Amino acid sequence: MQYPSVRQPAVAGRFYPGRPEALSRDLEKYLGPQPETAEKVEGALGCVVPHAGYMYSGHVAGAVYRRLPARTSYVILCPNHSGRGSPLAMMSSGSWLTPLGQVAVEGALAREVHASCHLVTDDAAAHADEHSLEVQLPFLQRTVQEFTFVPIAIGATRYAGLESLGRGLAQTARRTDKPFLVIASSDMNHYEPDSITRVKDGKAIEKILALDPEGLYDVLQREDISMCGYGPTIAMLTFAKEMGARHAELVKYATSADASGDLSAVVGYAGIIVS
Repeated sequence: MQYPSVRQPAVAGRFYPGRPEALSRDLEKYLGPQPETAEKVEGALGCVVPHAGYMYSGHVAGAVYRRLPARTSYVILCPNHSGRGSPLAMMSSGSWLTPLGQVAVEGALAREVHASCHLVTDDAAAHADEHSLEVQLPFLQRTVQEFTFVPIAIGATRYAGLESLGRGLAQTARRTDKPFLVIASSDMNHYEPDSITRVKDGKAIEKILALDPEGLYDVLQREDISMCGYGPTIAMLTFAKEMGARHAELVKYATSADASGDLSAVVGYAGIIVS
């Protein structure tokens, strides 16, 4: 598919500051002034991070990013909120622009991912206006500086497809001499009272911490938990287990009420590192 070589920011100035100076100040607030000195989870294979506006979930995302070891490559999985494009939509060339500069898509790694999971197709339509991946890049630009990445947006996909993607990523990791970390972009339960959301999110988080992707899928259905990035999370967990993960840590949890004070209809945010 033909698409511009530079993907322009879609939500700068809305989900996060559009001016570099203001964005840098916000990142320092959420990451701490010296994130490079934080205790790192050196064996980290993947993570779950939220993707709401920074004023709501930036402190949760920052708590995760400050503890991730630097990698030169990342695979970033996000939900497809618009429904446009293919179910597993990747961009395999070009770069993404944020107020902090451009980040290149790693074409060689993208081709390896496609070779390992043919369900993944090259399709920019899913990424054009999607916020959930874009908001992750400034955190990496602040903590890692030099890196490349592969963006994959996940739409309506059955469990088997998510499992296939996770296994394909593990296959890719075994074939490359450049280790990458898989980031799953996801918010938790949406638009119910704070007390209900915290209970529902606790049930989903329990399955993530148990490294149980199938259990997560089941509890989301059974308990009607509206976790928008369940697809990325299931694929990431499958990848991590295939790569020998033994541990998951809940780094931070919050709801939008912690920022807004409105307990009536909140969104949950969980920051989790899998190693």
